[in-house]
Parts: sequence; structure tokens; C-alpha cells
Amino acid sequence: MSKKRILFINQEIAPYLPAAEFSTLGRELAQGIQKRGFEVRTFMPKFGAVNERRNQLHEVIRLSGMNIIINDADHPLIIKVASMQPSRIQVYFIDNDDYFQKLDSDEDVYGSNRPDNDERAIFFARGTMETVKKLKWDPAIIHCSGWMTALGPLYLHRICNDDPVYKLTKTVYSVLPGEVTGGLNENILARMRADGIPARDLKKFKGMTPDTKLLHKIAIEYSDAVIFYEETPDPELLEIVQAREIPYITGVELKERGLDAYSDLYNKLSPK
Repeated sequence: MSKKRILFINQEIAPYLPAAEFSTLGRELAQGIQKRGFEVRTFMPKFGAVNERRNQLHEVIRLSGMNIIINDADHPLIIKVASMQPSRIQVYFIDNDDYFQKLDSDEDVYGSNRPDNDERAIFFARGTMETVKKLKWDPAIIHCSGWMTALGPLYLHRICNDDPVYKLTKTVYSVLPGEVTGGLNENILARMRADGIPARDLKKFKGMTPDTKLLHKIAIEYSDAVIFYEETPDPELLEIVQAREIPYITGVELKERGLDAYSDLYNKLSPK
């Protein structure tokens, strides 16, 4: 019997970024779920803080080379890969010189203060979904974590939904702390519309402040389950989850059940 495939799309994973609560979780969750019998792969942005030589990254030529058009400009997609030790889980890095390098002015490893964070999030979502299609690795669950990954569920369900790779895929979104301190361009919805997202899917977000919470709202609207790490989730976000009647987990359950909470959720969403 084949193993159930879980794809983690992470904002941060240790040791590729400095060890902190959620970068460490990115590593431990992937490794812990693999030990429970799942087949696991992971994606994250190739931020400038990621040391290629120390972490033994190398470019995957057959996956690189696509141009993604954002705001009427071509942006080359470069894919690099490394193996997480000791589990040997494949970690794929989405790279582009315009969006994920040149960190001199960044206030943190994610570049939260950049004025083009909307474009970076779009590029990361598109790049990840297109790369998984090229891999022909059909995940049962895609688990996105953090604001940089927030557009993944929308792009999966509205841009890639006809591809056989994603035919049975369910999505989970983790609401992580951290803000887009540089804000988001007020034209973020128009840019997604130009990228092929139907206007009807963006209508409900029109007029909302372009900020981190908007990204969380978009992710929750198109996810099949949500994880809140706070014991008391943001009431506005929780209201969306409850109105949609989708499963969710809070920090209380995570503290009590640990990895069991994740694996049970994955199996509930994709029983076979």
C-alpha cells in the first residue's frame, strides 16, 4: 500500500533559516509526520539568508527556467533542492533574484518590510504549484504555513484545480504570527486577477486593508482546514473558519496532543 503524501509549504525551516519556534517546527513537523508513515516533501523560499554552500543546495535544471509574469514583468523561476538531515526529506527552494535576494535593507530574514511583498507571495504561490506539477508528485494534503504561503490554497483551487496532480488534494493553512510590516500594494487583488484568479473569487476581499490579515483571510477562505497556534485565535479569523464549517485546531489541542493532532487531521481530510 502506497504512503499518503503530505506536501509542506513553509515560510521557514531550520536549519536553513536560524532556529526559532516556527522554523524549528517546520523541521520537526515534517520529520515527525514522515516517521508516522507518511511520504513527505517540503517547499520554502530561497531567502538570501539561506547559505547555499553550508546547506548543500543545488539547482534542479529540469524544474527551473519558467518565467512567471507579475505586474507585466517576467521573473525567472529557479528551483534548488537540498536534503533535510537526518530524515533525507527533499526540501525544494523557490528562488528569484528580484524577490528573494538582495537582503541589505531587510529587517528580518523574510524581508517583511519590502514594498513588493504582494508580488513575492504571488510568485511563491505560482512557483510552488507549477513545480509540483512538473514533479508529478500528487499530494493528498498540502499544508501551508505563514503569510508568505497564504496564496497557495487559492492558486491550487482556482489555477491548478484541473491538473490531475491536484485532483484529490486537500489544503491546510497554519496562521503563524508575524506581520508584513512593509504592507501590501493596494493593487494586490488586481495583480491576482491579471494572473488568472477569477474576479468572483476576489470580490469578497475588495475594499479590505491590504495587510497580513487579508492574506490570512484569503488562505482560510480556500483551505479545507486551519491551524491556529494561539490558545485563543483571532476572533475575526475564527469567525470565517466557523462560518465555513471546516475543521480547525487551536494551540490548546496542539499542546495536549502534539503530532497526533496533525496526523489525525490529515487522515480526516484524506481518509484513503
